[in-house]
Formats: sequence, C-alpha cells, structure tokens
Amino acid sequence: MFWRKNTPHFNLSDAEQREAKINEMRAALGPLSARGEKYCNESCLIKYLEARNWNVEKSRKMLVESLKWREGTRPENIRWPDVSGEAKTGKMYRASFPDREGKTVIVMRPAKQNTSSHEGQVQHLVYTLENAIRSLPEGQDKMVWLIDFTGWTLAHATPIKTARESTSVLQNYYPERLAVAFLFNAPKVFEASFKVLKVFADKKTIQKLNFVYKENEESMKTLYEHIDPEVLPVEFGGKNNVVYNHDEYSKLMTKDDIKTASFWAEDGN
Repeated sequence: MFWRKNTPHFNLSDAEQREAKINEMRAALGPLSARGEKYCNESCLIKYLEARNWNVEKSRKMLVESLKWREGTRPENIRWPDVSGEAKTGKMYRASFPDREGKTVIVMRPAKQNTSSHEGQVQHLVYTLENAIRSLPEGQDKMVWLIDFTGWTLAHATPIKTARESTSVLQNYYPERLAVAFLFNAPKVFEASFKVLKVFADKKTIQKLNFVYKENEESMKTLYEHIDPEVLPVEFGGKNNVVYNHDEYSKLMTKDDIKTASFWAEDGN
C-alpha cells in the first residue's frame, strides 16, 4: 500500500471533489447488509479511499474484501472471555490514558507473550483493535501504539506466520487507523525482526514508527509531544504510577462488551 501522487484530475483539498469521490464509492458498493451499512459510514469510506489514494475502484475492492472478512470472522462478536487468557500478562491492552489529542493508546509488551496459539493471538489483536476503535472519542478516528520492548529477546520474536497475518489484518482490514507508534527501548537484536516486519508492512506504516529510548532525552521528547508525561506510566518515562491489573481490566472489558453488543444488536444479522 504505497502512497502515490494524486492524479491531475483530483484535488484532495477540494471539499466538493472529496464528497463526489465518497458518493461514488458508496454507489459503487451497491446494496449492503444491515451490519455492512453500519460499518460503511462516511468515516470508513474515507479511510479506504485514503488507503488507495482516492482511487474509487481500488478502494471499493479493498473494502469489499474487508466486508467479506468481517462476514466470515465476525470481529464484532468477539467477547472478553474469548481472549482473556491471551491478555493475562498484559501483553496488549487499551491504555487508561489517551494521547494529547484524545486518541486511544494501545500498549503492547511483546516480552510478556504467554501463549503459542496463532489463532488466539490474532483474535486478541482483532478484539483489541475493535475495542480501541469503539472507544475513540468523537472527532478522533486513529490510535497510538506504545510498544514496550523491555525484556524482549529473540526468544519472544513473533512467528512469521502470525506476524504476516497480523500485519495483513492491520493493513487490509483496519486501514488508516494508526496515527503513530512508539517502539520503546527496542534492543539491537530486534533489528533482525524489524527487517522481517518491513517486508510485510507498507511504507506509510513504517514511516509512522518511532524508536524511543528512556535514556535518550531527545527521543523521549518525541514521545512527550504526543503523550503528556503526567499521564504516561513511570515505566515509560512518565509520572503516572498506573500499572496493568488484569482483574480490573477484565471488569472494564466486560462493560465494554455490553456496549459493543448493544451497538451491533440493532441490525440483527
């Protein structure tokens, strides 16, 4: 998914042209199921158009594939009990603090990997993404990733199969959802795994990745520009003493599951 220059006939800053593309995209999709209609709101259409440089046919094809995936996978039906076992160590969760603009922050700790289940890990990722998106405040549609590599070694490296599918899910079914990602205290040995990741990830995603190190003041400034150190956990160089508590997080996710079920229940299919 590489970014190319706009065609001479389309001006991205022209509101009328943007609206025309959105309407063309909506018409090109044709009839949708009730859930499809709910999923394909204007914000969704814009994201798929942005992902394919506002080429309606390419965007339509990408969105249709996403709808097929959602129909088969039903990510909106995944519930906390389905992934709670994967989440016990706090290897990935929605943070209790936002970035400076109110975006949802997802914390990932690959060194706390606690299972070898390919299906379970991908399902946990999808659940976390769906939850993070549903938790975004009005006016925000992207999220921030804070990836903590403390204690990470090659023994924790994600299997290629899981890395490939996870990257595919993120790029193909959740396009333009990442605002910025911070790779915190990544060890030198991670460079080998990062080279593999770059093979699967698109150029735009790679450009959003920032390596930051707790002992490097300049790199930490980049993190502080996005997340206020007052709310950032101490372990990430902030002043907030908050830590992951699985029992408390389970209560929060259980409540969120009720909201998710209510949101999708209206269509009944």
